[in-house]
Amino acid sequence: MEALFSNEPILFDLKDAEVSYIPSFLDEKAAGELFNKLFSETPWRSDSITIFGKTHPQPRLTAFYGSENLDYSYSNIKMNANPWTEQLLALKSKIEAQSQSTFNSVLLNLYRDGKDSNGWHADNEKELGTNPIIASVTLGSERFFHLKHNTNNDFKCKIKLQNGSLLLMKGATQHFYKHQIPKTMQEIGPRINLTFRTIK
Repeated sequence: MEALFSNEPILFDLKDAEVSYIPSFLDEKAAGELFNKLFSETPWRSDSITIFGKTHPQPRLTAFYGSENLDYSYSNIKMNANPWTEQLLALKSKIEAQSQSTFNSVLLNLYRDGKDSNGWHADNEKELGTNPIIASVTLGSERFFHLKHNTNNDFKCKIKLQNGSLLLMKGATQHFYKHQIPKTMQEIGPRINLTFRTIK
């Protein structure tokens, strides 16, 4: 149980993937302050997605920040980058030091309650290039993160992403795995997820 409050990376033994998790990347005070600022000041948007020929509101709110003139597309949704804020740049710098990587954008997701979710998918859009590095920070309520191999059912895991945590996915992870944030019937508060990435 002590590892749940560690700032040392936890490495997962997964075939064809490089996944690590730092539970206490941000301390409770810093995570809470950042959550409150992002929750109230982010220009959240609600988009629609089409699945199996039917269009539905996306079950979460989103916002996209990045370098000038950058845009990002997924599931027929195109987002133009908002300019970096001081807080996001500071968080980006901290993640870059930890991951020894650089990022030029971040996608913010607001899960308002347990009904909001993100279905099985891979972050494998062509704009992200080969073997993209995805750095995911959780603020607010804990949610379970599921990861499964595309062809081998023996390789899967479920991680409880706690407030202030950092999840890193590197190497061929996006080629061989899909991930999701499933719905939950539990009464939980909002969660903000920030996924830093490099768009080519």
